[in-house]
Amino acid sequence: MNQVTTKKEGALAVNMFEADANQGAQNIAQEDLALPFLKILGQLSPEVNKRDGKYVEGAEPGKIINTVTNELYDKLSVVPCHYKRQYIEWQDRGQSSGAPVAIHDADSDIISQTTRGKDYKDRLPNGNYLDNTASHFVLIVGKNPETALISMKSTQLKVSRKWNSMMMGIKMQGKNGLFTPPTYSHIYNLSTVQMSNDKGTWFGWDVAKVGPVEDKSIYDMAKNFAVSVGKGEVVAKHGSEESASTNSTGNY
Repeated sequence: MNQVTTKKEGALAVNMFEADANQGAQNIAQEDLALPFLKILGQLSPEVNKRDGKYVEGAEPGKIINTVTNELYDKLSVVPCHYKRQYIEWQDRGQSSGAPVAIHDADSDIISQTTRGKDYKDRLPNGNYLDNTASHFVLIVGKNPETALISMKSTQLKVSRKWNSMMMGIKMQGKNGLFTPPTYSHIYNLSTVQMSNDKGTWFGWDVAKVGPVEDKSIYDMAKNFAVSVGKGEVVAKHGSEESASTNSTGNY
């Protein structure tokens, strides 16, 4: 997360802070930071319940929330930096420690060991279930650019595939002919749309391409984040709250 603060009337001069830049944070490494999730709020999300301790003022179904700052969005612009698909193994609620039991690579044979349960979940012999999860690591574009993660599963996997197709479908003319630019070369608008099937109604993601990144500082930030994620320096800390919140949108 990168939040840029401007000087307010009566505040200390920015150059005083600049002289002591990064002091106090020398021992804070990447693993000590919380990577925000961008998630869609649903009818059962605790953030929309005024009687819940996790209630966020202004939260309502269909809005997007930053799980670290609690900032709410109707829509936002992002640069996709890295993509990863995995099978996340969970215990049922009430049995879970709050963290995934295991995270399996998409190319593992773990899914072949499952059977479809009555709850439509892919169950392992040990009783745990797998969530086929698409992770989009993004840079939020705005006054204060910051990194975040969008986790898509269930019905939202279709949206993830569409987004990936949009990114891979971009071609640019270079000195050696047509080429596919890096995913972090373009900006996309994210919003929510109501979806439904014979099992219910929920809010899902809607993705629209804006155009190429024009600000070099944004491009450099997105590229650096992509490199860090690719090297394994950025680890998403999936938790039962994130999984439950995703389910509470009504994804079927």
